This record gives sequence, C-alpha cells and structure tokens, in this order.
Amino acid sequence: MTAPAPVRERPKAPDARADAAVAVSPTVRQTARRAAPWIVLAVIAVLIGLFAILVTGGRTGPGTPLDPANPAPAGTKAVVQVLRGQGVDVRPVTTLEAARSAAADDATVLVYDPEGNLSAGGYRGLAGDGRTLVVVAPGFTALKTIAPDVSAAGEPGGPVRAGCGVPAAQRAGRIDPRSTPNTEDAVVPGTFRVTGDGVACFTDGTGRASLVRTTYDDSTLYLLGSADILTNEGVDRLGNAALALNLLGKHRTLVWYLPSIGDRPVTGPPDIAALTPGWVTPVMLLLVAVFVAAAIWRGRRFGPLVVENLPVVVRAGETREGRARLYQRSSARLRAADALRVGTIGRLATIAGLPSTANVQEVADAIAALLRADRGWVRDVLLDRIPTTDRDLLALSDDLAELERAATAAATPSAAPPASGPNGRMDV
Repeated sequence: MTAPAPVRERPKAPDARADAAVAVSPTVRQTARRAAPWIVLAVIAVLIGLFAILVTGGRTGPGTPLDPANPAPAGTKAVVQVLRGQGVDVRPVTTLEAARSAAADDATVLVYDPEGNLSAGGYRGLAGDGRTLVVVAPGFTALKTIAPDVSAAGEPGGPVRAGCGVPAAQRAGRIDPRSTPNTEDAVVPGTFRVTGDGVACFTDGTGRASLVRTTYDDSTLYLLGSADILTNEGVDRLGNAALALNLLGKHRTLVWYLPSIGDRPVTGPPDIAALTPGWVTPVMLLLVAVFVAAAIWRGRRFGPLVVENLPVVVRAGETREGRARLYQRSSARLRAADALRVGTIGRLATIAGLPSTANVQEVADAIAALLRADRGWVRDVLLDRIPTTDRDLLALSDDLAELERAATAAATPSAAPPASGPNGRMDV
C-alpha cells in the first residue's frame, strides 16, 4: 500500500500591518497631559511671588542691624569692606567667649547690643589688656558699668562739628548722627553728657555729645551714640565715613561683636541638679551597681538545666509527703489542719448522704446525730480547734481519723473500718 504524498502548504503573503513601524514617541497631547500638574504648580508659585512683591513693594528685609555681612541699609558691609581693604582683620563674633578669644592685646572691640543681652560682667570682661573698646549706642547697663560719669541726653538735633582733640574726630570734621529716613533702626540715635574726665566730641549748642572718649580698666573707651554713622545708608553723609574708618581702623585687628541671646544671663529658678546635694549622685550610682550585682547573683543558674520528658507520673504518696514536709518546714500547722479537714468533711458528707453544697455546720450536725455524739465536740474537731504545736496537729489528725471511722461504721455496720495508716492516723 502506497502512502499518500505530503501536501505542501502555500507560503502566506506577508502582512503589511506587521511590517508597519510602530510609533513610540509621545504625542504633543500626551506630553501636555503629563506636564499639566507641574505647569499649574509653576503658575501658583509665580502668582504667590507677584502677590508678595505687591504687598512689600519690592523691598527686602533690613536684616540684622550693624551686621558686617548685611548689604541692606541697616547693615555695615560697606565700612567692613573698606577696613579690610586697608589691611584690618575684621572678626565678626556673637558670643562673649569668642570675642575675648579673638581680641588680642592691640585689638579694637566694637560692641553693639540693642537687645541688652550682655551683662555688666560681660562689659567688664571685655575691657583691660590694652584693648580699645568702642560701644555703639550703649544702654543703661553699659553706661553704669564702664562709664559711670557719662549719662544719656536724648536724640541729636542735626549735623555737629568735632570740637575736641580726639584725632579720629578731627579727621572727620563734621558728622551727621541723625537717623536716616529709609533705615529701620533698632535703637534711636542718642547723645551723652559728661560729668567726669571724659572728652566730649561733636557737641551741640546744649553740650550734648555724640562721641565720648574715656578710659576704663587700662582700656581706651569710645562711646558712639548713633549707630547710623556706621550703616550703609548713613556712612556717606558728611564726615561719617572718616569717623568710622579712623575710629575702627586704629589697630590691625577689629573684633565686631554683636551679643546674642547666648550671652544673656540665666535668671530662672534653679533646676533639680542645683538643688540636689553633691552626695546624691554617687549614692544613686552605688545603689544601681548594688541592684545590678544582686540581680546577677540571684538570677544565676546553678548548673545546666535538666531535660526531662513530660508528662511525668508522680505517685500520690510522694506528693502528699512533699506537701507535708513543706508545711512542717514553714510551720504552717493551720494550713495543714485545713487540708486534713477539707478531705474529711467531704468524705463525711458522702457518708451522711448530704449534697456537695452542704456547709460545715450541716455536716457536723448530721454526723453528731448519726453517732449520737456531742455536737460541740464534732464542730470543734471539724472547724473550731486551732493547733499551735505539732502535738496538737497530730492529736487533731487522730480525732479526724477516729471520727471518720466511727461515721463509716455507724452508716454501714457490716463494713470493715477503713485503715488510714499503720497506727490508724491520717497521713499528713
């Protein structure tokens, strides 16, 4: 038989759709849909910026007054850059410790403290060692501490001439210590009255000075009443720049000290550490060490644990003897007597035919009636008697055993009395 010839399949025509290129680049609509949230956020940010400009009028914040890095009208960046161009090492600091460590023996220390963060001790600590101390717009604490002969005298009235022999003031000639209209000052410019040996400069017609030179603790002290003489807005008026550069550029090192809140003295109530005696901490540490040592001592294991297969079968006699030894070791006679009485009362209730809910009085009455015995004696054995010695406990055990034997014999006269032990005594 001849096998049929194989049938050849005709080749399929290529599918034009399979050969067509598939577009993978996102369309303009897809790109716009994905970027829509970011566009909305950008529009909101622009609107917030425009609203802030409209509210503030395009003005920036004044920054920190007399800050050497502040280019705003209230800052002093212009004076500091000129001083550094003349070779003066300007060191900005904000703490008393940093100011004292940065000030060398021939340094000039400028202090501007409009918030009153520096205490009297801080001013005394800055003076000495031949330093030149320039205090700008000093407050009551500063004047009382380092210049007791100088007092505040109000705002300056207008431009004033030097009128003194201080070299820095003579080079300046004429200054304008008044506040500038566009500067948000932290402190209103002031003047001084001198009653001691201090030199008053730039005095007006009433004798009020804008600059005072005096000494304190082997240091030359300059009191400058107006901070606007040093600011970027006011330094270019009359001889303000000459006074600032000559006053601050006397030494090669200028410590520009703006006290911060860290220099403010602590005036709150004492904490618990200040109120606690010094011996409390060592005693607490000693108690902790003793507690840890006691925990390790009591918690250690005496040898490895013994592995034992569970459950473990223990004979009832061993359990009874072990509990009796525990009672004897702890002198728990009353608890042992209660254990004996509970078992005896349960068995006597069964003998008397009483339900399990019967109380001790009912069991005692039923047994006394069954034995025709004194109810007081039966109640004394079952409830009232309290053993105080081992002899009393043994006597109570004998009475309980005898009572149970008598009740059993009375209820079933033909039954043999149960033997509780070799001596007829109940096991403890």
